[in-house]
Amino acid sequence: MRHLIELQKRLYPEVLAVMQQRYAVLHNIARFQPIGRRALADNSNLTERTIRSEVDFLQEQGLIHVTAKGMLIANEGKIILEQLAELMGEVMGLSVLENKIKDKLKLSNVIIIPGNSDENAWVKQEMGKACVAYLKSIVNPNSTIAVTGGTTMAAIAAVMTPFDKQGNLLFVPARGGIGEKMENQANTIVSEMAKKANGNYRLLYVPDLLSDASYQSIISEPSIDEILKQIKQADIVLHGVGNALKMAYRRKTASEVITLLQETNAVSEAFGYYFDQAGQIVHKVNTVGIHLEDLDAAKTVITVAGGKSKGQAISSYFQRGKSDLLITDEAAAEEILRDLSL
Repeated sequence: MRHLIELQKRLYPEVLAVMQQRYAVLHNIARFQPIGRRALADNSNLTERTIRSEVDFLQEQGLIHVTAKGMLIANEGKIILEQLAELMGEVMGLSVLENKIKDKLKLSNVIIIPGNSDENAWVKQEMGKACVAYLKSIVNPNSTIAVTGGTTMAAIAAVMTPFDKQGNLLFVPARGGIGEKMENQANTIVSEMAKKANGNYRLLYVPDLLSDASYQSIISEPSIDEILKQIKQADIVLHGVGNALKMAYRRKTASEVITLLQETNAVSEAFGYYFDQAGQIVHKVNTVGIHLEDLDAAKTVITVAGGKSKGQAISSYFQRGKSDLLITDEAAAEEILRDLSL
């Protein structure tokens, strides 16, 4: 496909330019529907005159519906978007970027979504949709999926849809989370995912941060021990990556630990571990749930994190953490390459 695209660029470059523009317009209608022409022009960075012309064309082709409330994508339009997704990824250079990230982070699979999720919420939603689609391609009817908390995992839950495979699909929290905002807690996220996916779920009612004495006491409880076994034996682990200091402040970490993280130049956080730029563990908190060593038992580990602000954190985590797939966005991917080239 790449060779064909290069030939088209040389022989008939305007065709690809027009395709890319119309694909972007159609994609924005699908994202923001129902949407008016002025709002569509703003989101597409095109003039209203150009939008008017493209809308007329798409309507004539039966790809969109124009209503009093705004424009809506038609079924044919949805099919076109799905069929063109891979080609547009190549045209926009995302495939080249994916291969570079695979090489730099030593990963077998990378999915990159156009845009910057720091600036546009829809980019995080598209990352979520990519994650859901991938899950559906690998999940078995009796799979157990462990999920961490955080805003990115919450975004995945928001776009979760029913799974076709019938069975005893089980969602479990990968770690305790009481103390976080309710919508970002792993318990909240797994319950929403399970309901939307037509699966089952178990909850883990323990704080995210514990003292040594509290940790030992809690994990010895029979009810906690039972669900911990299910969590640690999960077939699929789905998690995000956080900026070290942001996560520490968000979890109301003690001031002496904040100082430690600053002095050791902590960059990223995942599963309660804080890493420096070289991927060395500089601090670990007592969390009930999955630990780094437990990832080796999982069949598939999926990391979802994006935004330019996360680029350094992602490259830091992947110096140490295991993952079979990274789903990120264009801005984070470019930042990862800049960070690793220094």
